[in-house]
Amino acid sequence: MTRRGVLASAGVGASAAALGGAPARAQTRNTFVLVHGAWHGGWCWRRVADVLQQRGHKVFTPTTGLGERSHLIDGKINLTTHVTDVVNVIKWESLKDIVLVGHSYGGMIISGVADAMRDSISSIVFLDAFVPESGDSVAAKASQPVRESITAAAEKGETVMKPVSAAVFRVNEKDRAWVDAMCTPHPLATLTDKITLTGAHDRIAKKAYIRAKGYPSIPFDTAQERAKADAGWRVYELPCGHDAMVDMPGQLTDILVEVA
Repeated sequence: MTRRGVLASAGVGASAAALGGAPARAQTRNTFVLVHGAWHGGWCWRRVADVLQQRGHKVFTPTTGLGERSHLIDGKINLTTHVTDVVNVIKWESLKDIVLVGHSYGGMIISGVADAMRDSISSIVFLDAFVPESGDSVAAKASQPVRESITAAAEKGETVMKPVSAAVFRVNEKDRAWVDAMCTPHPLATLTDKITLTGAHDRIAKKAYIRAKGYPSIPFDTAQERAKADAGWRVYELPCGHDAMVDMPGQLTDILVEVA
């Protein structure tokens, strides 16, 4: 059954379990692959990963050129690199029936992964994320300020983009200093590369879009509306800033388990 925006309307403390969805204690053991957005790393998923692991699930949070692997950043890292990072985790760990989640820019990555590893994915979740069509890029799909920043960096011949502040992403005030300290420069080519897709993510049986309504974004509002118009998608809202995994990890975890 499609559940559209029920968490937001029920209040911050509501969970999917309380509303008749998946119970708080997992009935089955699922495998989650959680993909971060621009400037972030696997670290941003720690709160969600801890809860999922406590419930008996397996969790992977791959990163290249960012976070704990920021020492590897260089001008050669592009969108294909990040897609391959996730594809290879799935291959080398022999993962099946995974719940693939992408946050923000990570929506580009999981779309590419879905094309390469469709048979290994049981559910795909776009968290306040881009849902690209073939030929799209973040440089083309992002909000105007981000597009202008990408263009300016490219014109200067830069290979990375400096992090956007946590305050801009409307991260809750007590976590802003931590998020700012953890974010690192992002490889520019991953944002300018155009993605080539066959539409495989549309053929995944369980699809969901989660909109963090505390963060104003025309591109993400547009993606949410498109998902609402398609009966094959579940659509949720959370009343928090862009980094929902930081602001509302418990509620987000409930949604991910329900989608699984």
